[in-house]
Amino acid sequence: MATIGALASSAVARPLRAQQHSDSSPASIGFLVALWAALAFAISALLALLVTSFIQGLPRLDANLFTQYASELHPETAGARAAILGSFWVIGTTALLAIPLGLAAAVYLEEFADPRRWYNKLVEVNLQNLAAVPAILYGMLTAGLALSIGLRRGVVLAGGIALALLILPVIIISTREALRAVPSEIRQGSLALGATPLKTVWYQTLPSAIPGIATGTILSLSRALGEAAPLLMLGAVVFITYDPDGVLSGFTTLPIQIFNWAGRAQPEFQTLASAAIIVLLGMLLMMNAVAIAIRNRYQKRW
Repeated sequence: MATIGALASSAVARPLRAQQHSDSSPASIGFLVALWAALAFAISALLALLVTSFIQGLPRLDANLFTQYASELHPETAGARAAILGSFWVIGTTALLAIPLGLAAAVYLEEFADPRRWYNKLVEVNLQNLAAVPAILYGMLTAGLALSIGLRRGVVLAGGIALALLILPVIIISTREALRAVPSEIRQGSLALGATPLKTVWYQTLPSAIPGIATGTILSLSRALGEAAPLLMLGAVVFITYDPDGVLSGFTTLPIQIFNWAGRAQPEFQTLASAAIIVLLGMLLMMNAVAIAIRNRYQKRW
C-alpha cells in the first residue's frame, strides 16, 4: 500500500497539469488578450451607436415626438405617441399575464413539487430550454394560437401573450433563485410554530424573497419592452394614427416604430428613429433604476 510520503513525493515528481499551465503561459496570455480585445470592440461599437443616436436624435426630442402621430408625408413634425402608448399597453398586459403565473409556478416547483416525480423533472428540463428559445418562435406560436381561438393577431392581447411566453421562463427561474436564497431556518421556525406550509410561503418565504423576485421580474419586463421580432410575426401595425384603447385594439410599439423609421431612406425618418431610440433607452433605464431601488430598499443580509 502506498504511503502518504510516497504519494507526496510522486506529486512533487509529477506536478499537476494545472500547475504546468499557469496564468503566465503563452496560451493563457493569448486567450486573455483576445478576450479583452473582443470586449473592447463590443463596448466601442455600442458607444459609437449610442453617441451617434444621441447626436442625431436630440434635435427631434421635442413635444411633437410625444404628442403627434406617425406621418409618412410630414416626418419633420411626426411623433411616436401611438408607439409610446402602445408600448405601455403591451407591457402592462404582459405583466398581468406573466407575473402571477410565473410566481405561482416558481413557488410550486421550489416549495411543493417533488423533484423525484418524472413530470416535475420534465418541467425542469423544459424551463431551462425555453429560456434560450429565440424570441421570434414565441411570435409564431402566439400567431398559431390566435388563429385557433379566433383572436386577431395584431391586437394588444396577442402581443401581451407573445411577450409573456417569452419572459415566463426567466421569471420562473429568477423567482426560484430568490426563494432558494431564503435561509431554511425561516421556514423551519414558521413550521415549528404551527404554521402550514402554504402560510409559511405566503407570510415568510415570499416577503423575504421580494428583492430578488422584483429585480428579476422588472429586468424581464425590460427585455420584453425592447422586443420587436415576436410582435412583427403577429402582424403588428407599423403606422397607426390612434391611441390603443383596450386589449383588443390594434397597436404598435417603440421597437417596431424604430424598425420602420430606420428602414426609410429620408434623413428626417433617420432622425426620428434616433429620437425614438433615446426615448426607449430612457424607459429601459427607468425600469432598471426601479429594480435597483427595490433591491437596495428590501435587500437583507442573512
